[in-house]
Amino acid sequence: MRLIGYLLPRIAIALVTTLGVSILVFLALRFIPGGYADILLGPFVTPEARAAIAQRYGLDQPVVFQFAHWLFSLLQGDFGVSMVTQKPVIDEFLRRAPVTLELAMIALFVALAFGVPLGVASGVAGRARGGFGRVIGAVGASVPDVVLGSALIFVFSVWSLWFRVGGYVPFSEAPVENMRVMLLPGLTLSVFGVALILRTTRDAVMQVMTEGHITTAVARGERPRDIIRLHVLRNAAIPVVTVVTTYFGFLLSGAVVVEVLFSIPGIGLYTFNGLLNRDYAIVQAGVLIAALVFISINMVSDILYAAIDPRVGTGTRR
Repeated sequence: MRLIGYLLPRIAIALVTTLGVSILVFLALRFIPGGYADILLGPFVTPEARAAIAQRYGLDQPVVFQFAHWLFSLLQGDFGVSMVTQKPVIDEFLRRAPVTLELAMIALFVALAFGVPLGVASGVAGRARGGFGRVIGAVGASVPDVVLGSALIFVFSVWSLWFRVGGYVPFSEAPVENMRVMLLPGLTLSVFGVALILRTTRDAVMQVMTEGHITTAVARGERPRDIIRLHVLRNAAIPVVTVVTTYFGFLLSGAVVVEVLFSIPGIGLYTFNGLLNRDYAIVQAGVLIAALVFISINMVSDILYAAIDPRVGTGTRR
């Protein structure tokens, strides 16, 4: 019961946050300068043509009525129709979701493959000898995706190495070609994750290394490898698992810059193009889906945290 009491407030906050995000996005699209008529018909659109476009898509109604209609349709599973293609936007999101998921999985794999081992090594080495891990963490956290991605595109477009820039091919059709296209954006997206996981793992390991049961294990003469594997990693896993879960939610909902930079046809690029075209249905659905994914992943993180450390759910954690 205490676990339910731990989760219920978080569920309520998640619902309120989702509603708040949807309201902000809806209002922002309605009140920024310009409109869909300007995109569709050009800057010299006549007032009559503008009014016809507004009436066709219900944009001439009060904003409150527009939002109520959109929210009611949303609760019925209708995310709207693209103004440009006249197709349901949910179909496009479902078609592009595997691409974004693949990109996120590649980035997560790279972040774990480098972040965890380097974090453990830096944490075991301690503050005096763990400078290498601190440098990697600082550099990885400070380099923007757009800078690293642009540098990689420049290098590999000039030298024409094994990697390819652009020209996405589904993995099911040509696995090797798919990897040639996806590895560079995956690497770009993973750099912040490497820094985040490295620093979290290092801090957790350093904290565990100061606890009494580690000193006892050393006094018993256990091998350093066994101490790290049996005692340190197990106790340091809790913050790492929660950070990794949250980071995966960020990857799924925040890959827009990398997808645009590398022309990866995922959800992020689709939403960005919708924003350029002032396609309200696409942008509203894209931001809402991103918020739902991130909030849901955070909920999973809370549940995992409570499952790994029962003191969290029972309220006895100090």
